[in-house]
Amino acid sequence: MTKFASDVEAADALAAAYKNLKSEISKVVIGQEDVVHQILTAIFCHGHSLLVGVPGLAKTLLVQTIATSLELQFKRIQFTPDLMPSDIVGAETMDKERNFKFVRGPIFANIVLADEINRTPPKTQAALLESMQEHAVTIAGQRYDLPGPFFVLATQNPIEQEGTYPLPEAQLDRFMFNIQLTYPSFREEVEVVKNTTSDETRQVNKVLNAEEIAYFQHLVRRVSIVDNVIEYAVGLVNKTRPGVPGASAVATEFLEWGAGPRASQFLVLGAKCHALLNGKYSPDIDDVRAIAKPVLRHRIVRNFKAEAEGISVDELIERLI
Repeated sequence: MTKFASDVEAADALAAAYKNLKSEISKVVIGQEDVVHQILTAIFCHGHSLLVGVPGLAKTLLVQTIATSLELQFKRIQFTPDLMPSDIVGAETMDKERNFKFVRGPIFANIVLADEINRTPPKTQAALLESMQEHAVTIAGQRYDLPGPFFVLATQNPIEQEGTYPLPEAQLDRFMFNIQLTYPSFREEVEVVKNTTSDETRQVNKVLNAEEIAYFQHLVRRVSIVDNVIEYAVGLVNKTRPGVPGASAVATEFLEWGAGPRASQFLVLGAKCHALLNGKYSPDIDDVRAIAKPVLRHRIVRNFKAEAEGISVDELIERLI
């Protein structure tokens, strides 16, 4: 790994690496620039993300491409109603010498795609979410650390809700971002069809490795931030809490529950990373606003009035900002 003379030099290197990452990923993934930016931001912040989008929008291809460009091990878990916790974390088995040994599950990877996480029962969801929080699993009293860096991207289909197990708000709070994946534009879809119906194979080059990612994760936390930006982030979260001092009229009228302290932490951390990726050395209020929607949209709960009037969560966040 390259040794940097100062944090300023390292920050410039991260901004340059981010540009190269976007260039490499765009060879395979057409469009979705905001989604790519948010996923990379979550990785450099050592957080996890929830990706919400209809089937067929290349979620798996996107994550595989990012893993390749970062030289990280990638595994995909398809969640089903009969999936057990041991299918994720692993289990002890007996070998032919009648000795017990631990067989690692697919959670032992750098980037794990948890596909359709709401299709599996709560006990299996809990096994994944515990691993996300602890960065380790415990089997028969023995703790096994997960490889670092460790990043979980869980997907949900917003259309089909029948036969699913929605994640409780307390478990949703473990995800740094809720990323909305939308349909491509007409021109983008034309490019997608051209690329996927030809015999050409596009090669994605490696830009960073695990050691460099770990270094940049620590760099993000070392970024200095002025008190008024922190106070703005905390104040924004406080506005979402109906019935408390400092709550906004929007929250009082349209929200059942507001965001917790994790939202304030992720707003500040995300703003630091957003600033670095855009070539700045310290975040300002605009950086907090830029990542407010993915941080807040799964942490606030609309009341009946907001749902009856068809006011979306993103629209409420816009009003709060």
